[in-house]
Amino acid sequence: MGRTRPTVADLRALKGKRQLSMLRVMSLPEAEAAERAGVDLISVPPALLAQREFRDAAPNCFAIPGLEYGDFVTADDYLRGAFAMIKASADAVYCAAGMGTVRRLRDEGIPVCGHSGLIPSQATWTGGFKAVGKTAETARLVWNQVKALEEAGAFAAEIEVVPSEVAAAISARTSLMLISMGAGAGCDAQYLFADDVLGSNTGHVPRHAKVYRNFAAEYERLQQERVAAFSEYVADVRGGVYPEARHQVGIEAEELRQFLAELN
Repeated sequence: MGRTRPTVADLRALKGKRQLSMLRVMSLPEAEAAERAGVDLISVPPALLAQREFRDAAPNCFAIPGLEYGDFVTADDYLRGAFAMIKASADAVYCAAGMGTVRRLRDEGIPVCGHSGLIPSQATWTGGFKAVGKTAETARLVWNQVKALEEAGAFAAEIEVVPSEVAAAISARTSLMLISMGAGAGCDAQYLFADDVLGSNTGHVPRHAKVYRNFAAEYERLQQERVAAFSEYVADVRGGVYPEARHQVGIEAEELRQFLAELN
């Protein structure tokens, strides 16, 4: 029997029983690859999830589109965005807004995945893009973030760049599904970006990322092939080699004679 798309209840029942896998995918081919590989959860841009082909590509992945901080302002904005995503086949929504907004979404029955630890949109409060929770004080901050999300009604939270011991201790004491991005194996799911897994990220590679392929080299090879093919085409046009007879549409001699006679 093939696998079926899990529900929030299914995921919560797995807490503490097995590690789940999660990927950030940016295209239909990546979504299809995640489906075929058996990835449990995928983070997707809203525009990708809204495509009609999305569920053909990934019918059984639990999909969480992000209601990105700043794209929405009021709780009503987030609510409209969340309903649109659920209608388009999302299983939950990611939301890093305040607890009032999380609570409002939960009151409408919308599953919410929050964020704790290093929260990119709020990194200035914790010292920038670096680990959070390396002191007792900042570890308490992460704990308070998780408990606030739990009390607001979220079902899950990404926990980003937090010491593994801290994350494991928090995970054991919360009902939330904790999704680890650089926070160790003591959580409920592991989360990486497809760009890092595939080696197509040519920028900064985070410490927690594991690269399994070298797509950057393949993309560079393909780009060189593009340049070579385009150069050959330009040379053919300039040299009169293209188009050849086989690339053109013909006309019967008599038809051409009549047409030219009319022109003259």
